[in-house]
Amino acid sequence: MPMASYLSDQPQAVLERIVYQVEKVIVGKREVIRKLLVALLCGGHVLLEDVPGVGKTMLVRALARTIDGSFKRIQCTADLLPSDLTGVSIYNQHTGAFEFRPGPLMAHIVLADELNRTSPRTQAAMLEAMEERKVTVDGTTYPLPEPFFILATQNPVDFEGTFQLPEAQLDRFLLKLRLGYPQPQEEIEMLNRMEDAFPLAQVRTVVLQEEFTALQKEARAIHVDDAIKQYIVQLITATRQHPDVALGASPRATVALMRAAQAQALLQGRSYVIPDDVKELALPVLAHRLMLQTAAAMAGRDAEAIVTAVVGLVPIPARRHAAG
Repeated sequence: MPMASYLSDQPQAVLERIVYQVEKVIVGKREVIRKLLVALLCGGHVLLEDVPGVGKTMLVRALARTIDGSFKRIQCTADLLPSDLTGVSIYNQHTGAFEFRPGPLMAHIVLADELNRTSPRTQAAMLEAMEERKVTVDGTTYPLPEPFFILATQNPVDFEGTFQLPEAQLDRFLLKLRLGYPQPQEEIEMLNRMEDAFPLAQVRTVVLQEEFTALQKEARAIHVDDAIKQYIVQLITATRQHPDVALGASPRATVALMRAAQAQALLQGRSYVIPDDVKELALPVLAHRLMLQTAAAMAGRDAEAIVTAVVGLVPIPARRHAAG
C-alpha cells in the first residue's frame, strides 16, 4: 500500500491528505473532519451528538485507517459492565497464572456508540482512560496505546432508557460536534460512491502511529503569544460571570481551548496561534461544559448562544506574529 511519510513532508500537507482520505467516505463534512483531526492532534476526545445513520462509524473507521491505528466499537447498553470496556484477568489452567484479556478501550481509536445508554458506573470507567491514558484491572495498571482517541455519540432525540452524562464526564471531552444530514447534492454523490464499491476500502494510510505521535508533539510546540493566552482566559472568565450560567467553563477548558487552537494553527500551516483559531473553536470546546441557571434553561436559552455572545463581546487582541 503506497504511503506518504510524515518525515518527508510539511505537517500541513500530511494533515490535509488525512482529511482528503476521510472525505472519500464522508461527503460534505470537511469542517467536522478537520475538527476531529484537531482533537486527535491534541490527544483529546469528542462527543458527537447526532441521530443514527449519518455516518459516525464510517467516519471514525476511516480516520483510524489513515493513521494505521486499531479501531474498536462499543455498543453501549444498560447492561454493559466496566470490565466489558477495560478487559478482564482470566485464569489459565495450563500456566497456573492469570492472563489479561484486553477490552475494546485498548485500541487507538474507540467509538462508544450511544454512551448515555450505559449506566453511570460504566460511564465512570471511561474517566481514567480518557484522562490518565490507562486502565486498571484487578489492581494492575495497563497503559493505553498512543495515539488514543475516544469518539462517543449520543442521540439528541431519543431519551428513553438513557442516563444523563455527568458534568465531570462532559468536561473530559475536548469538543462536542454534530455531523448533520448531507445536502441533497452531497447525498447524490454518496449514492454514486456506494454504487460500485465500498468507499472505506479506498481509504489509504497516510502516516504511521509513531509519525502521528510526532505530529502531536509539533502541535504542542506551536507558539501561543501572551496576548492570546490573556484572550483565552478572558473568554473563560466571561462564561463564569454570565448571568445565565450557573457553572462556567473549568480550568481544564482553558487548557483545552489553547491546545485546540495550537492544533488548528498547525492544520493551517502556521507556527503560531492567532485570535481566529480561538474564535473558531470556542463554541465546540466550551458550550457543552456550561451549566445554565434553571430560569435560563426554562426560558429556552442555550449554552451555544451564550458562548457565541461571549465571543462577540470579549475584545480581540491585536494580531502580532510570533518571531521565528
